[in-house]
Amino acid sequence: MTAPRAAFLAPALADTLARYLARQKGLAGASDNTIAAYTTDLRSFLSFMAQHLGGMASPRALADITQSDMRAWMADARGRDLSARALARKLSAVRGFARFVADETGIDISAILATRAPKHARGLPRPLSPTDAREVLDTVSLQTRTDWAGLRDVAVVTLLYGCGLRVSEALSLTGRDAPLPEVLRMIGKGGRERLVPVLPVARRAVDDYLCACPHAQAPDLPLFRAMRGGTLDRRHVARVMEATRLQLGLPASATPHALRHSFATHLLAKGGDLRAIQELLGHASLRSTQVYTAVDSSRLMDVYNAAHPRARG
Repeated sequence: MTAPRAAFLAPALADTLARYLARQKGLAGASDNTIAAYTTDLRSFLSFMAQHLGGMASPRALADITQSDMRAWMADARGRDLSARALARKLSAVRGFARFVADETGIDISAILATRAPKHARGLPRPLSPTDAREVLDTVSLQTRTDWAGLRDVAVVTLLYGCGLRVSEALSLTGRDAPLPEVLRMIGKGGRERLVPVLPVARRAVDDYLCACPHAQAPDLPLFRAMRGGTLDRRHVARVMEATRLQLGLPASATPHALRHSFATHLLAKGGDLRAIQELLGHASLRSTQVYTAVDSSRLMDVYNAAHPRARG
């Protein structure tokens, strides 16, 4: 895989990009992670086009881009082992930026908008089994030598599995949220607000951590603290989960986000209403939640094929 091009942009183009990202952050409510991805994707695209076209001095140069140029960009991206799914995401970011420029300048961006995203199969979430999820909760504290830090890690993963929180959401909690209420008000992707019931076991896990934590709590400080008192990094959660799955012999798909998938799948398997699960997860569209019905059906077929005496003919 070759290194991506240096993302040098003409000042006028860089200024427009900065305003677009600020708009996405302020009006669309995009998360910091989304803004970081947009920044990388768009600077890479604009840098490629500047080299491919022999320069892009201003945003109006987007009107000069043809479908042939777009195909060249996509071929370059695929040549660097970019997956079809990742390329589709990048194309979506490019279209959004192009629409922003077109609205400001009135230029024709039909070539960009007419570019088709590569087809890709939408992968199903890979949740843990209920037994594996319980074993993760029982084992995660063993990955840290310090007792209070082990209690902290248990509290975090319990919130992921017990409440369906994203890692970023759990780590965004502050001292103001403690002690955890019976219902948390969370702000998720796109600034969407949702109410999340907090199980007693999750509240107890957080209380146990707070009682043992050596760092003073304050309303504006992060609830989950690193060893030296700073904000706990999501990479730490990923490392702890990796160590736990290796100890338990779980597949590589047993990531922190898989606990959120497990939350949804296990609720559905127990008769949970799809609309209610959509609200709990904070999905904007029911289509995003419906993928868990496919997971449940797939698991039922696995059980059928393994257990039914006539399953193999």
